[in-house]
Amino acid sequence: MAYSSLEACLLDLERTGQLLRIKEEVDPYLEMAAIHLRIYEQKGPAILFEKVKGSKFRAASNIFGTLERSEFIFRDTLPSVKQLIDIKINPLAAIQNPLKSLAALPAAINALPNKNPIAKPVLFEEINISDLPLIHHWPMDGGAFVTLPQVYTEDADKPGIGSSNLGMYRIQLNGNDYILNKEIGLHYQLHRGIGVHQTKANNLGLPLKVSCFVGGPPAHSVAAVMPLPEGMSEMNFAGVLAGKRFGYTYVDGFCVSTDADFVITGEVFPGDNKPEGPFGDHLGYYSLQHPFPVMKVHKVYARKNAIWAFTVVGRPPQEDTSFGQLIHHITGSAVSNEIPGLKEVHAVDAAGVHPLLLAIGSERYTPFLENKKPAEILTIANHILGTGQLSLAKFVWITAEAKKSKGDKEIDVNNIPEFLAYMLSRMDFSNDLHFYTNTTMDTLDYSGDGLNSGSKLVLAAYGDVRRKLATTIPENITALNANASLIMPGIIAVNAADSTIHSIQEKLKGKGETLLEQDGIAMIIITEDATWMAAEFNNFIWAAFTRTNPSKDIEGVDSYINNKHWGCNGPLIFDATIKKHHAPAVVKDNEVEKKVSAILSKYGY
Repeated sequence: MAYSSLEACLLDLERTGQLLRIKEEVDPYLEMAAIHLRIYEQKGPAILFEKVKGSKFRAASNIFGTLERSEFIFRDTLPSVKQLIDIKINPLAAIQNPLKSLAALPAAINALPNKNPIAKPVLFEEINISDLPLIHHWPMDGGAFVTLPQVYTEDADKPGIGSSNLGMYRIQLNGNDYILNKEIGLHYQLHRGIGVHQTKANNLGLPLKVSCFVGGPPAHSVAAVMPLPEGMSEMNFAGVLAGKRFGYTYVDGFCVSTDADFVITGEVFPGDNKPEGPFGDHLGYYSLQHPFPVMKVHKVYARKNAIWAFTVVGRPPQEDTSFGQLIHHITGSAVSNEIPGLKEVHAVDAAGVHPLLLAIGSERYTPFLENKKPAEILTIANHILGTGQLSLAKFVWITAEAKKSKGDKEIDVNNIPEFLAYMLSRMDFSNDLHFYTNTTMDTLDYSGDGLNSGSKLVLAAYGDVRRKLATTIPENITALNANASLIMPGIIAVNAADSTIHSIQEKLKGKGETLLEQDGIAMIIITEDATWMAAEFNNFIWAAFTRTNPSKDIEGVDSYINNKHWGCNGPLIFDATIKKHHAPAVVKDNEVEKKVSAILSKYGY
């Protein structure tokens, strides 16, 4: 169904029992976010807040809360979108060469943005930032943020919508040193198109014109986070997924989405930064306060009866998990097709996406040799770490498809425990660990010693089974730490109060080969609470991979360096404790939780 507005989508969801209306007034300071989190945790419906304290505008969240709901919203257009991506058709090329792509042509036509001089709906009224629902999500947040923005910029060298960028970069609306109604914060991370646009504008000594769209057809929000094939712009994709062309016009030199509920326009001047944050982010920690560009507000527009779209992020999974599932559903194997030899890739959401990436590749370099060891998959790993947002991965675990014998189980990159066990049972700890030290990192990853800095680790294993992984805790470990807990076969958690990374190395010195090859222990994880870490697999995935800086926080029993290559003869040791330089984890406010319980009890939640 081609929704003309966000409200049209919400009404469609309501007709099928997929919308909850919260009718009483709700405080945008923590309460709205807490309600969203509670409903999301129960796989509940989309939410429409009809009365937002301090604002005349309604607000909606959890729109994409489940993959099933997203598939329902885009039920009429998903097949066409998948077809275009599967056959690698650039929609504009499909229009230019209709005989070569007849089947995809109707959908491709919607890819053409529609310049519409009639912008009356979104220009219904001019408002101030202070009139918006100023939603404060977590107690330590620096202010209110836009969490489903569609941030539009153009290329100063090639102005116009054809070379534009639409991205989801969080916007801080108030707080810190921002002058209310005149300044807002623009946060963006590495490998984002807006950075290229700002660089070009800076080089010309020009301010970067920015338009922030909120609401409108749900397809526009998805387009803002979509990793697209080369040559396909977000505006093209938004039209195809929406089933209607992206409508736009220009007002005072700024691009304005004619379908949006709200539009904020403004300029970013060279070198003009202010502290932005903190913000409770999607890794489950606060991204701390850092200098980011200031956007000087030009004008703020709202359509009649506009609805403010937002989401809440925190320790995964959250609603952005469903975004990821939808993207994977749409793109299928498109990402792997961009990297020769790559079969499957899985950025693990429970670890915050970028901290942990699992991959299956090919081994075709030396089929004439009987010995099996990583070769092509090392090339593939390097390609992964040089490709767009995949390059933000911190831990890359990669293996290869093997010739299957009768009874062999197929490797499943989405079954995380089985995938890790498959690799750990085959890994050569002397050769299969490849560190990238002092490199650039995801902006939200605070495991390193500075912003955007840290290290990476590629674990590449291929070949026959080398060891059977332990399913019980061996005596060598209980003697070391009586409070050890088994997380999964081959992986043990120990309490930090009883052990440090160096004390474990010292106490187990000379026992590495026994522990690894006979006892079947491949990893020892140091944590503040081993019982907590072992209680739920996702606790291990989250803590072990978000809290470790590979080059600093990983050691091994009987480790050594040979020709600058690090290896060990025993288990790996991860120091997954919380360090002083780490950002704090997001924690709910108990008093707010009580208020939310009282509100939601009326609705059966």
